[in-house]
Amino acid sequence: MRAVPALAADRFRRVRAGAGLAAQAGLAAGLSWWVADSLLHIAQPVFAPISAVVALAASVGQRLRRTIELVIGVAVGILIGDLLIRLVGVGAWQLGVIVAFAVVVAAFVGRSPALVVQAGATAVLIGTLTPSVPNLEVPRVVDALIGGGATLLVTAVLLPLNPLRIINRAAGPALDLLADQLDSAAEALRERDAEKARVARDRLRDNKAEMGSFGEAAQGAREAATLSPVYWSAREGPLGRYAKSVEPVDRAMRNSGTLIRRAVTLLADGERVPDAMPAAVSALAEAARKLRKEFARGAAEPTRCRESALRAVAEAGRAYRAGVDFSGAVVVAQVRTTASDLLVATDVDQDEANRLVRSAFGPLDRPA
Repeated sequence: MRAVPALAADRFRRVRAGAGLAAQAGLAAGLSWWVADSLLHIAQPVFAPISAVVALAASVGQRLRRTIELVIGVAVGILIGDLLIRLVGVGAWQLGVIVAFAVVVAAFVGRSPALVVQAGATAVLIGTLTPSVPNLEVPRVVDALIGGGATLLVTAVLLPLNPLRIINRAAGPALDLLADQLDSAAEALRERDAEKARVARDRLRDNKAEMGSFGEAAQGAREAATLSPVYWSAREGPLGRYAKSVEPVDRAMRNSGTLIRRAVTLLADGERVPDAMPAAVSALAEAARKLRKEFARGAAEPTRCRESALRAVAEAGRAYRAGVDFSGAVVVAQVRTTASDLLVATDVDQDEANRLVRSAFGPLDRPA
C-alpha cells in the first residue's frame, strides 16, 4: 500500500516537470495553425502544427537545428517526389521507389535521423496525394517553415523556460551520482570493504544517462540564452558558468572512476590506508555536492565547493606523507586530479587550479 502514494507522487512530479513543455506545445501548435489558416489562407494546413510539435519535441538545445532539418527534409522529399512522379508515374511500386530515393538522398545530405524521416514522410505525401491534391508542394514547405518558426518564437520569446532550472534539473543526478559513489568509496576505505568499493566503481562507470542529460541541458541553456532576449544577460553569469562545467565534471567522473578502481585494488592487496585517505575522498564527495547546491542557487562564486576540493587535496597530502603503497599513491594522485577538475568546473582557470592544488597538497617529501 505504501507504494501507491509514492507512485502517485512520482506521477505528479513528472506532470509538473512536463507542464512547461505542454504549454509550449499547445501555444506553438495553435499559433502555427492561426498563421497558416487565418493569415496565409492555406487550405487545411495540418502540417504546420505537426511541424511545430515535431520541432518542439527535439531535445532542448537542438530545436533550431531540428527546425532547419525539418525544412531541408521536406524540400528533399518534394524534390525527389516530383522528379520521380514525372519519370515513373504513381502507384504502389512507384511509391516505394520514391520513398527509397528520398531517404537515400536525405542520408547523403545529412546524417540526422530527423532529416531522413521528414524526407521519407514528405515523399509519401507527394506520392500518394499528388494525383488528388494538386499544388501540394509549396504549402507543404510553407507549413514546415511556419511550424518551425512558431516553435522558435514560443520557446525563445513568448513562453521561454528558465534555462537555469532546466540545467539544474539535469545536472543534479550527475553530481549526485559522483558525490554518492565517492562517499561509498570513502566508507569502503574506512571499513576495508573491497566489495563496497567495487559496487561504487561499477555504478560510477554507468554514468552515460546522467552525463548525457547534463550535456544536453547545457546545450539547451546556451540555445535559450542565445535566442531568448529574456536570458541574454545571463550568458556571462551563473548560466554561462554552469554550461561550461559539463566537460570538467565529465573529467571528474572519469578520474573518480580511476580513483575508485585503484581503491578496489588497494583493498584487495591489503595495502595501507592512512586515516587521511578516506577523509580526502569524503571531502571530494562534499565538493561535488556543494557544487550542485551553489549552482542551483546561482551563487556568484562557488566558494564552498572550492574549499571542500582543496580540503580533499590537503587530506590527500597528509595521507601521502603518512605512508602509502603503490595503489594508494594512485588514489592520492587521482584525488588531486579530480579536485582540479572540480575547481575548473567552478570557473577557475586550469593553471590556477593546478597551482592551488599544489599549494594545498603540501610538501612532496615524506618524513624518514
